[in-house]
Amino acid sequence: MLNKVILTGRLTAAPELNKTSSGVAVTSFTLAVQRPYKDPSGNYPTDFINCVAWRNTAEFICKHFDKGDLISVVGELNSRKYEDKQGNKRVSIEVVCGEAHFVESKKIDPEFKKPANVTADDLEEIDPNADDLPF
Repeated sequence: MLNKVILTGRLTAAPELNKTSSGVAVTSFTLAVQRPYKDPSGNYPTDFINCVAWRNTAEFICKHFDKGDLISVVGELNSRKYEDKQGNKRVSIEVVCGEAHFVESKKIDPEFKKPANVTADDLEEIDPNADDLPF
């Protein structure tokens, strides 16, 4: 039997790292995943998929991803039955992510300063036959 899910979507909120009472890292997040076709009004329908990641995967996601970032996850689909506070029977479905991958390059920080223009006058000539070259 095989239970494998691969999703690529955008994070709907910044993931937050939490710890269980025994100190295990965990994060829950929602992915907005567009369907590959347009509806009659010309929009791409979007599914909002609940996900959870544990341990190193949770730490990786929280460290490297933020709200709106495109992420690809690989995991398995889990469903749980439970009763809510009013006694109604409910089903929870989520993807337990074992892998997370970058899909796009990080946006450049607008405060990032490019290095000043360097001219040939700013460079020092090195003798290629010198014995103390580091390479």
